[in-house]
Amino acid sequence: MLHLTSIETIIIFSISSRAMDWLFAPFEVAFVQRALWGGLLVSCVCALAGTWVVVRGMAFLGDAMAHGMLPGVAVAALLGGNLMIGAAISCTAMAAGVSLLSRGKRFAPDTAIGLLFVGMLATGVIIVSRSQSFAVDLTGFLFGDVLAVRAVDLWYLVAALGVALVVAVLGHRAFVALTFDARKAHTLGLRPKPAHAALVGLVTLAIVASFHVVGTLLVFGLLIAPPAAAVFWSNRVPVVMAIAALIGGLSTVGGLVISWHAGTAAGATIAAVAVGAFFVSALVSAVRERVGRVGVVALAAVPLVGCGATEVPVVEEAAPHGFVAGAEEMSEAQTRVVVADGAGAVRVIDLSSGGVATVAAGSPESVRAQPHSSAPGGAAPSPSSGDQKVSTVGAVGDGRFAYLSSGGSIQVVDSGAWTVDHGDHRHYYKATVREIGAIAATDTGATTGPGAASVSPVPEGGRGVVGAYSDAAVASVVLDSGASILFDRPALDGGVVQTQRRIEGIAVPYAERIVVADSSGRVEVRGRDGVAGRVQAATCPQPRGQAVTRRGVVFGCADGAVVVAQREGEVVAEKIPFPAQTSDRASAFTHRPGSTTLTALAGRDGVWTLDIRKKTWARVAISGAVAVNTAGEGSPLLVLTRDGVLHGIDPGTGTETTRTALLAGPVEGDPVISVDPERAYINDSRARTVHEIAYNDNLRVARTFSLDIAPSLMVETGL
Repeated sequence: MLHLTSIETIIIFSISSRAMDWLFAPFEVAFVQRALWGGLLVSCVCALAGTWVVVRGMAFLGDAMAHGMLPGVAVAALLGGNLMIGAAISCTAMAAGVSLLSRGKRFAPDTAIGLLFVGMLATGVIIVSRSQSFAVDLTGFLFGDVLAVRAVDLWYLVAALGVALVVAVLGHRAFVALTFDARKAHTLGLRPKPAHAALVGLVTLAIVASFHVVGTLLVFGLLIAPPAAAVFWSNRVPVVMAIAALIGGLSTVGGLVISWHAGTAAGATIAAVAVGAFFVSALVSAVRERVGRVGVVALAAVPLVGCGATEVPVVEEAAPHGFVAGAEEMSEAQTRVVVADGAGAVRVIDLSSGGVATVAAGSPESVRAQPHSSAPGGAAPSPSSGDQKVSTVGAVGDGRFAYLSSGGSIQVVDSGAWTVDHGDHRHYYKATVREIGAIAATDTGATTGPGAASVSPVPEGGRGVVGAYSDAAVASVVLDSGASILFDRPALDGGVVQTQRRIEGIAVPYAERIVVADSSGRVEVRGRDGVAGRVQAATCPQPRGQAVTRRGVVFGCADGAVVVAQREGEVVAEKIPFPAQTSDRASAFTHRPGSTTLTALAGRDGVWTLDIRKKTWARVAISGAVAVNTAGEGSPLLVLTRDGVLHGIDPGTGTETTRTALLAGPVEGDPVISVDPERAYINDSRARTVHEIAYNDNLRVARTFSLDIAPSLMVETGL
């Protein structure tokens, strides 16, 4: 225990009093108080807009917009008008120009931004150079005059903050989707072009509202530095905005105090403190990554030891949402493709690195990486002697695990890549590729190790497994017999194959429940424990085919489809009937994960498109179709025909827009078209390759992965 004498207490109190006086003395003056309020309001406005500038990589646009205000302000000053109105007009004109020039395809958007940036800045300088009265005003315009903030300026800032809050809240979902993929935003019906315009308007508002405080040259620092610093402390957009506003506010206080005592320019000092906060955050983040958060707390607590603390409290680092022991969180999706041949050999293609891993029989540690050849016909590695030789007839995936049907057993392979979606943000994880184990398809509880012998062989022509879906608690594998096996998902994450029960019917986990469509046509929503739940009014005769979208679970029926969705806390079902009676029903759906546009084969001479959002079916006639998929609304239908030709078809008109002779000959095996937000992947058993297709670039073959096995079965994971 630290004991202080009376003299020591007086000395400490005196020092503390002087420190408090040094800190609060500047704010006893009215104009500094107005400057403080102005800086705090500007910090909040810049946090709302600057977060999106940092997240979307729009820094160059923000800098150009800040400099593009000069012509409007110069003209307003010459005419004796309001400088803020002049700045707003100039920024709006530049935003419109950027939007107009960016629509062309001859050059990138940053070229248009650069041209307008130089043009607007040059125009402003020319206007300034023609007047002799701009010498002092120009300095204030460029570097700001936060100490000259008036009461009426504070009301302008309050109004700007209110508008920014409304735009940020109403446009949040659209801005998030636009940040990841404009096509995804379009698929979700979020109108990416108006959303981009609204985002540019939000940035314009922040710049116009802030330039009077810190000036056009320094507003960029306050717009970028606090959000960039906040990104080191959180990856959730709302939290980043809050932290950025806090850092901006503290920078305002610190800048005003320093400028008061050091006699420096207040606006420039505020911007400098904000930039300094970024570098401090970057340094702390680097130290935290090396020694962990516990180490940072321990280092920070060292100076407190001399103040009488005998023990440093241990702070445990909270695991991020969706974290699994042994996994590494990544900054972007780690997509992979799992392929298998009919003999039971399994390979995993890492789409980020291009490497190929062999999943060998035996323990999970028997996974080894192999190189691949990206050129068609390239040399392939020799087959592994450790591969299983149990006939594999079907393969499905739930986003992380691949479930391979071998005879009457289900083999589970961990692809080592998955995404945890929390709505407004996502977590991406990477782990070791490994085989988890196998279980008999007719069993409901026994667990077998890797390489288990198959039982109850799949009937001739059967696939064994036709679908796999999971959430945090349960994974469901749908069999071609119409039954489903539920696996314990946490156990799978831990490397153990453990089943919960078998359900007679197509069972899909959804909204913390289990949705079941059985052979009688009944659609039922059950609890996790399997207890009978609410039977839906909509029926699904002869259910075959299922899918999970952002708008609910879809079951294929003899007379159309049933969509089961959660609305206002209740789970309801709705029928989407076929447009006319048909014998070519949809029995197996394909789609981009999360997309509300589904595709399916329609007999031998057509394909189906089901739009869940519009609740409509559309049939496109095409002879010899063997596989179909699409990235969603606005994207072409990708149809592979038996002759090995890949077709791009306009879903609205049904006309072919492009084609490419993808396979060397007639299709062999079980062809699959897997689609993600960027590329499509198609397996070629004859050539022992997997083709990566840029479906938005005239079906261009971007890469070709050569393998040592015939990839007759394929699933994509990591999405």
